[in-house]
Amino acid sequence: MQADARRALDRGLAIPAHPLALTKQGRLDERRQRALTRYYVAAGAGGLAVGVHTTQFAIRRPDVGLFEPVLALAREELDRADAGRDTPLVRIGGICGQTRQACREAALLADLGYHAGLLSLAALPDASDEALIAHCEEVATHLALVGFYLQPSVGGRALSYEFWRRFAEIAQVCAIKIAPFNRYQTLDVIRAVADARRDDIALYTGNDDQIVGDLVTPYRDARGGTRRITGGLLGHWAVWTSGAVSLLADCHAAVAAGAVPTSLLERGLEVTDANAAFFDAAHGFAGCIAGLHEILRRQGLLTTIRCLDPHDALSHGQSDEIDRVCAAYPHLADDAFVAEHLDEWLR
Repeated sequence: MQADARRALDRGLAIPAHPLALTKQGRLDERRQRALTRYYVAAGAGGLAVGVHTTQFAIRRPDVGLFEPVLALAREELDRADAGRDTPLVRIGGICGQTRQACREAALLADLGYHAGLLSLAALPDASDEALIAHCEEVATHLALVGFYLQPSVGGRALSYEFWRRFAEIAQVCAIKIAPFNRYQTLDVIRAVADARRDDIALYTGNDDQIVGDLVTPYRDARGGTRRITGGLLGHWAVWTSGAVSLLADCHAAVAAGAVPTSLLERGLEVTDANAAFFDAAHGFAGCIAGLHEILRRQGLLTTIRCLDPHDALSHGQSDEIDRVCAAYPHLADDAFVAEHLDEWLR
């Protein structure tokens, strides 16, 4: 991983998980796919994660064939954006499947200029820690890795402290996205990285239900050191992104000051409430992708909430919940920002 991208990742960035823009007929909407990338760049995101859960894992299916095209579109837009920047936008691509597929995807990401791969282990639900580590080590020969603790309710699996302790010893690991939506399992990862003495592994929250808490709370290890989750790689940050960038900056400022204002903790609860509506927590996250699409549709960035799987739709009552949080927390939204720039992003 190139040094300037690694330094940026270590500082802590707002990295949205990129959605997939489809037409009403279910085909890739290239114009709006590019507009989404431009929106995230303009909103101040420090990087993007593409080909991940929010992009829909089904893009890899042979009958869909969108994995490489979607990665390539994001690369083109990020190349264009990087031309006017001193520090590159960090490019993270999703990696899935059994070892052969995962290695093939990692090699493709490397060829496309991605800095690291977010490695899902969902395709190995019954593998032992030994087998999982062997899998990760082989994939790491192709590309730097971002570990991924994905919550089981959306396809992840439980991963032990012992696994994360050994994973942290893989030299090519540059970061870990911690997203089990579980405080005990979150602590397993942080403790494992601290015990491995890998100060060069950046910790990122993917716990959309506890974003502020993760970003402002220190973990003190047995050696007297402190580890922090410094950034977020989040599906939730695929919407209202300029507000998410401001939230991360406020969390960093609170950490630097050594004091967390109650107003920031209150905002954290508001974000969690909004996430419950967007991610459809009431129905086991069944409508999580459609919920994000609905916000983007209301803002004009998407024309439809359609997903590759027609069964992926808003759950009963989810639209009403989205109405509720939009009315309750207008200060979290960036509707005015999007309205001001939408035409230029759609060119």
